[in-house]
Amino acid sequence: MTTPIIMLVLMTMPYLVARALSIAMRLHFDLRGAAAIGLGMLFMFTGMGHFIQTEPMAQMLPPWVSERELLVYLTGVLEFAIAIGFFLPGSRRLAGWAAATVLILFFPANIYAAINYVPMGGHAWGPLYLLIRAPLQISILLWVYWFTIRQPGESPQSSAARVG
Repeated sequence: MTTPIIMLVLMTMPYLVARALSIAMRLHFDLRGAAAIGLGMLFMFTGMGHFIQTEPMAQMLPPWVSERELLVYLTGVLEFAIAIGFFLPGSRRLAGWAAATVLILFFPANIYAAINYVPMGGHAWGPLYLLIRAPLQISILLWVYWFTIRQPGESPQSSAARVG
């Protein structure tokens, strides 16, 4: 159950350090960039999981999904690509959209794993694990939106109107 904590620390630490240094040293740091770097670190971490925990992750998918292990590898590569996008300033917004899409599309696998008590991470807890995973997923999605998709100075309403 330490994985969600590791994920939050990886995601927020560069931002928090930059923010603290900005205040302490009265210097300007790119806080959005620091937050994006944290997202890159998070997606590198989760992408590695696809190669280290391939079989347990494959079990998170319903049996009717074919080539489950290959799909786990491919989604790991996708997460590495998203991470690289967060590290490169010119591609952070695109990486944000890709990350948001992935977070939404991958969440049903977490629901399936929790309902079926898949022994991967906290999923063996069953549906109770979703009380941890859903808020974590929402937090990551909000971080992605706020620091990479939303344009500085833009209200959430104007961003939603432009997208929809």
